Amino acid sequence: MDAKTGDMSGGCPFHGNAELRTLLGRTNKDWWPEATQLDILTEQGKSANPYGEDFDYAEAFNALDYNALKEDLTALMTDSQDWWPADYGHYGPFFIRMAWHAAGTYRTGDGRGGAGSGQQRFAPLNSWPDNGNLDKARRLLWPIKQKYGKNISWADLFILTGNVAIESMGGPVFGFGGGRADVFEPESVYWGTEEQWVNEGVATRIEPKEGRALENPLAAIQMGLIYVNPEGPQGNPHDSEGMARDMRETFARMAMNDEETVALTAGGHAFGKAHGAKPADTFGGAPESEALELQGFGWLHDEEEIAKGHITTSGIEGPWTPNPTEWGNDYFRLLFKYDYELVQSPAGANQWQPVNPDPEDMAPDARDPSKKVPTMMTTADMALKRDPEYRKISERFLNDQAALDDAFARAWFKLCHRDMGPKVRYLGPEVPEEDLIWQDPIPAGTPVSESDVSVFKSKVLDSGLSVSELVKAAWASASTYRNSDHRGGANGAHIRFDAIKNWPVNDPEELGKVLAKLDELRGSISMADAIVLGGAAAVEKAAKDAGFDINVNVTTGRGDAREEQFDAESFQPLEPFADGFRNYLKTKANVRTEDMLIDKSHLLGLSIPEMTVLVGGMRALGANTGNTKHGVFTDRVGQLTPDFFSNLLDMSTKWKAVDGSGDEEYVGFDRKSGEERYRATRTDLVFGSNSQLRAQAEVYAENGAEEKFVHDFVSAWTKVMDADRFDLSYAKYH
Repeated sequence: MDAKTGDMSGGCPFHGNAELRTLLGRTNKDWWPEATQLDILTEQGKSANPYGEDFDYAEAFNALDYNALKEDLTALMTDSQDWWPADYGHYGPFFIRMAWHAAGTYRTGDGRGGAGSGQQRFAPLNSWPDNGNLDKARRLLWPIKQKYGKNISWADLFILTGNVAIESMGGPVFGFGGGRADVFEPESVYWGTEEQWVNEGVATRIEPKEGRALENPLAAIQMGLIYVNPEGPQGNPHDSEGMARDMRETFARMAMNDEETVALTAGGHAFGKAHGAKPADTFGGAPESEALELQGFGWLHDEEEIAKGHITTSGIEGPWTPNPTEWGNDYFRLLFKYDYELVQSPAGANQWQPVNPDPEDMAPDARDPSKKVPTMMTTADMALKRDPEYRKISERFLNDQAALDDAFARAWFKLCHRDMGPKVRYLGPEVPEEDLIWQDPIPAGTPVSESDVSVFKSKVLDSGLSVSELVKAAWASASTYRNSDHRGGANGAHIRFDAIKNWPVNDPEELGKVLAKLDELRGSISMADAIVLGGAAAVEKAAKDAGFDINVNVTTGRGDAREEQFDAESFQPLEPFADGFRNYLKTKANVRTEDMLIDKSHLLGLSIPEMTVLVGGMRALGANTGNTKHGVFTDRVGQLTPDFFSNLLDMSTKWKAVDGSGDEEYVGFDRKSGEERYRATRTDLVFGSNSQLRAQAEVYAENGAEEKFVHDFVSAWTKVMDADRFDLSYAKYH
């Protein structure tokens, strides 16, 4: 495994059994079978969004009284409520944790997780052990959310509140970008296959000595954690090497390098305290499992216990610094000033306490400032001192407050915005001017006139490049997009760079030839537009050769990223392990190939009909990686016909698995003559074997469906080509 990229041997994004559960893990219904199930009301495409599909959140956000909202949030920080009193009289640390845990679920493997849609409100995240008592943080925010209504989403409010919390305690903030629209139901995210939450004795997901690597796309070390077990691997406080390994791996999977990891850990722990006042089993269950009358509250709800400060979340007890509501460098000062001894919290958790601390280095009690308590460090904190690389960074921050200020502000900003995609999607008055490489900056492009588009398409079709070659190049460029974190896509023409061009799925030699010819022909047209327009010209020709005159109206105005704007390492997780649209599979996996097609379709934002028509069209156009004939059920290759579907459903063909293929390759024989007709993969045959997909295939195999097929393909094709055109959709808000 590469700790920097999160890659692992074989690179498969999912491992486990060969059921769809491997893609979904345990569902909410598995965890809480008695919970009210609403799935039936969202069948057949019914939306759960009460604002309706036409609601424009960006427009609503821009109408927000932003300064008034920040003033209200600042006032809330010290408005301690009797039903959940603020530690040290300040909610800032509590809200930082809320924001951190909303954003910290992001992982680079598939771009899922993160704060982008307010998922912390829903199961399973609202009931993860690591999110203990954050139900109270969200209820503290409710009066403010109620006041500003649809003008501020929960997703944006979580992050903005974290920013205000830092500012209110004198901490550094790099900026804030709004624009995260809420969803209103849990998203389908693979969080793992484990059947229990994190606790002692539960194996971690990475054990190099046992040959077990952290599977992609997961980033947390155990089910129910945001990052790592702060007590140490499997709760072992003496495994210093394992602690640093786990931190480095999980933070890398969340797009953080060593410096960012140290800055975030130290900066976040400069504030507040951990809670482990009593054994966890003395409290209630998670919100999703609790009684109806508790109204979504879980864990601790006993008013007497709350009043006494008998709160347990992580099980670790105490503050990190003597000034838990003030930004400064006390964290590193204490970490390096003292030797630490292992102790146990009242809840029984392993933690580290300074040996013979000076009185001035003691902290106030969270509820009684007249009392003094010792500070503490977790095993994860101790890794910043014990691990050689982390220690170098920590010592630099110890001696350079300005460096820590800048590093924490930038790392926090990245943590909270990494899943938002290009900066053009950011809204509000506090968006930083500086372009950051992890935002995948792309220079503005220039729209191409209709006449120039027409001339260029004619040149492309006269260039000697085939329909298949042009379609494959355009798909290779645009299909890198994933709507989970809005990365990839055709804008920027990143496909030109070797780190992407040379992915095996792209047939690098052929792709290089196509890109060179398009570059030669494009004139003043950007390379990004040229690639997409080349694909459009090919699709138009394929449709015309099939008897239909259509126009593929993809947008223009894309820009070309410069080499210095391209972070090759951060793009590595976008490489597909499988691409069913091109009938590509890197190597045999434990996950069914057809399930990976569904997953890629989800990341592309496609519906079932869109996925279906694109697969059929790509087969007809001969767009397979390696130009294989699998699934090319037509003698009219290069014409946009629904032959894939009509021939797949033809009962005169009998299918048989190829021996030794691991059920990945099949041969179709003529039932009467026994002669071989076609070759196919699992991705092809699933459109005949799965009842729902067969129903889709039948629509396009019907007599007279040819024109519908062409128009549906063009619509879905255009959707993929234009998926990342945020520079157009958000232009009116800037």
